[in-house]
Amino acid sequence: MSDTKTTRTAGTRDEIIARTSILGVVVNIAIALIKIIIGISTSSIAIISEGINNATDALSSVMTFVGAKLAKKHPDEKHPFGYGRIEYLTSLVISGVILFAGIEMIISSVDLIIHPEEMSVSYVSIIIVAAVAVVKFFLGIYTIRMGKAADSQSLIAVGSECRADSFASIITIVSSLIFLIFGLSLDAYAGIIISLLIVKAGFDSLRETVNDLLGRQGDIELAEELYREIRGTDGVLAAADMMLHNYGPEAWSGSVNIELDHRKTVGEIYSFLHALQLRLMHEYSVTMVFGIYAVDNDSENVKELRVRIAEFVRNHEHVKSYHAVYIDPDNRDIYCDLIVDYRLKDWEALKTEFTQYMAGYYPDRRIELTVETEYV
Repeated sequence: MSDTKTTRTAGTRDEIIARTSILGVVVNIAIALIKIIIGISTSSIAIISEGINNATDALSSVMTFVGAKLAKKHPDEKHPFGYGRIEYLTSLVISGVILFAGIEMIISSVDLIIHPEEMSVSYVSIIIVAAVAVVKFFLGIYTIRMGKAADSQSLIAVGSECRADSFASIITIVSSLIFLIFGLSLDAYAGIIISLLIVKAGFDSLRETVNDLLGRQGDIELAEELYREIRGTDGVLAAADMMLHNYGPEAWSGSVNIELDHRKTVGEIYSFLHALQLRLMHEYSVTMVFGIYAVDNDSENVKELRVRIAEFVRNHEHVKSYHAVYIDPDNRDIYCDLIVDYRLKDWEALKTEFTQYMAGYYPDRRIELTVETEYV
């Protein structure tokens, strides 16, 4: 597992995005010029298409850098959670640019099929395209790795596009060799295949970005570290129901329910919860709000109750765990939360079954059951 605290350091992240974006701009502009010149000189629509796509990659790198800078703007009255989600909008635009370039290249390739032109490919041009493809492949791998390290979907999108370009070059090289050896021009058809690969890369990037905007599952690695920190705090008996809301790659807010000894005073609870809240904020950049369950783990009736509930959980494959077990001292109502997986569709049936099961042991008590899923 990587060190989340290290990769989430703002300075490190900004440096990664800036360095990788600048490298992408320089390399892609150079490659675009080389391919466009070769494509024009050989009348190869496939090579020209690759060159145009490389130029859009350079533009995407510029947009990634600009988006990361705009996302660092301080919060204001209209945007109290900051501008971090600008990076998602940047990724959306980049995805659109990639899709547009791919569709335009499909149109050009189809036009070439209808109105063919003479090609003049040479072995020298093929060698140059092959060398450029190798550079592009390793640039794509590097950009994706840096994008994951910086938690930047924009960089990952650019890197995926670079890697797709290198695969597309193989198609260009094969079609060029077929032309040189057999005199058969498949350039326009190669251009269509290349364009479809580019469209796929753009669509994949668009899908990931839309998931970010809609709100995907919280960062599991971050959640695991937060759970360890919370559960390891003296005074906290258990923690569950964590929610993490993302307002940009470096801005998180969340909530979590914790179980505390019911004998603790408000003053005692505040003492360690406030310190924990500050620690999570400073070390993980997460603003956490706590929900509190007061539990009694010492009395025999609660111990017996937990045994009954645990037995029910073991016998149901879709029920993952339970918590928040509490017996109201006044009216003797029993409270409990069950955590279920997403495959369980009929929650009402589970509630009925659990209520009937508990009634067999506690016929004179009302069962207050909450069924929920894990958000992280």
